[in-house]
Amino acid sequence: MTKPLSMIVLLNLGHTFDHLFMLIFPTVVIVMGPELGLPYSELLPLALGGFIAFGAGSLPAGWLGDRWSRHGMMVVFFVGMGASSILTAFAASKWEIAVCLTLVGLFGAIYHPVGIAMLVKDEKRLGLALGINGVAGNLGLAFAALLSGALAHYFHWRAAFIVPGVLSILCGLWFALAVPPALANAAPNKKGAAGPVRVNVVRVFAVVAVATVAGGVIFNATTVAMPKIFDERLPEIASTPFGVGVWVAVVYSLAALAQLCVGQLIDRGSLRNVFILVGVMQAPLLFLAASVENSAMIVIAIAMMFFVFGQIPINDAMVAKYTDDRWRARAYALRYVLSFGGSATAVPLIAVLHGGTGGFEAIFLTLSVIALAVAAAALAFPRPPENVPAAAAAE
Repeated sequence: MTKPLSMIVLLNLGHTFDHLFMLIFPTVVIVMGPELGLPYSELLPLALGGFIAFGAGSLPAGWLGDRWSRHGMMVVFFVGMGASSILTAFAASKWEIAVCLTLVGLFGAIYHPVGIAMLVKDEKRLGLALGINGVAGNLGLAFAALLSGALAHYFHWRAAFIVPGVLSILCGLWFALAVPPALANAAPNKKGAAGPVRVNVVRVFAVVAVATVAGGVIFNATTVAMPKIFDERLPEIASTPFGVGVWVAVVYSLAALAQLCVGQLIDRGSLRNVFILVGVMQAPLLFLAASVENSAMIVIAIAMMFFVFGQIPINDAMVAKYTDDRWRARAYALRYVLSFGGSATAVPLIAVLHGGTGGFEAIFLTLSVIALAVAAAALAFPRPPENVPAAAAAE
């Protein structure tokens, strides 16, 4: 059954919001510090609870999506995340900020296992669908810096939480009214249906696990730290929070094209070959980013984020190709609990290394070593077996 346009728009918009909300705080923390009298290295860890909840909450979200209602979970996602963001704007102490950010992460955890399972269900052009969805998510990263920086600069950092919060709640109401529940929910369990084909399942999911954890650390470390990196390394061209936000938005918007390119390559060629190309390019670019500034930093950042972003639809395509729709939300939940579990380590990693003597040079060198695990996972991904359809599931 064809998905209605409103459903596709809202699912992609949900991905935009999901990443936008998770990166509001890392952007506005630059201006929160002077007001609250706290250094960056002490404020940034307040986001840790949110990133942990963003990963850990995927498992119950995926289970509820498959067993209760994917439609209902998406409404909870939009409304819950928006309300939590608005609460953050009224936080008056460190612990209140930490609690509210944790709630944002908990509701944000719903999207990836539930929303992407809905998106790929019965999808014939899997790579294109995931590519467009990936671009939408990356635009969330870009607009997080741009929108948050603008609202913090021209109004107040609290406005950066309120405005998107209201928009998210409105989208939740739109989803509840416009998307038919029958289209959104998991496929029914059909008696006598043919079982899924076993295709190198242990090796495939071992590769997915390694790539997901290592990629999660790299993705979160680079996206969380990027506003502060540009604040330090672009003094000649980005001297305000809004200026930093503009350059971060430019980098993420250009790098987002990777999602469309990778999606097209997945539909037309070998998933393994695309994975190898994207996997091996990350380590050298992260290594180069350790020692550049100003315009050179922008160029390297675009190239680096192009391949970091490009890995996301690859990981999602692997799960989609090897799982049945009846439990796909739970499969995505496991993939994202690994991803965001790795992501959560990025926040203390940045705080410790940046607070020491190494600064961002030490952070990028550490990430380049972690990226070698992504390259190894790509090289270990099995070749597609002969005479087995690409979409064959592995149980």
